[in-house]
Amino acid sequence: NLLHHCNTGRLATVDYGTALGIIYTLQEQKKNIHVYVDETRPRLQGARLTAWELKQAGIPQHLIVDSASGFLMRKGKIDVCVFGADRVTANGDIANKIGTYNLSVVAKENNVKVYCACPTSTIDLTLKSGDEIEIEQRGGEEVTGLTVDSTGGRIAPEGVPVCNFAFDVTPAKYVDAIVTEEMVCYPPYEKSLPQAIELAKKRRKTEASK
Repeated sequence: NLLHHCNTGRLATVDYGTALGIIYTLQEQKKNIHVYVDETRPRLQGARLTAWELKQAGIPQHLIVDSASGFLMRKGKIDVCVFGADRVTANGDIANKIGTYNLSVVAKENNVKVYCACPTSTIDLTLKSGDEIEIEQRGGEEVTGLTVDSTGGRIAPEGVPVCNFAFDVTPAKYVDAIVTEEMVCYPPYEKSLPQAIELAKKRRKTEASK
């Protein structure tokens, strides 16, 4: 049983995607898998995109509210958490869709493995840690309504102040491994991430010379 956060598949990237690519590969290997899909508020990428992709692929799934993940882990219903990344820093801190940090902390508490999947192009060795990443705040209408646009569906009082950070940063200590197209990176990330980047550079150079 895997838990997937946000959307990391064909609709978000290309081909297999990143974290969803791991799930597609497990399916191809005839593994008996099931996916819990975080709805991923407030934009609902999990409910709108990931659930659709998994349904198209015929992969067993259940859509859950974001706040249900801890309960399911405590019940022993989840074995692994997988998600992508918008940025990975030199020490292995991961900036990703809001809610990833909460998920990773609860996973650690319940002895559930946490894996991030991303291309080496997402790794930024010029950033020492996630503290250097500026986190975007988005419009309050994403939170005050049930819809994913500003056309209606209001559920909060008119004019209520909203704090709507689009991303959060998960410290490296909560991540068991970072999966790239070149290698699986394990702690200490200060050593393994540069190795992955070097492998990517060598591969691109080889491909360019053909």
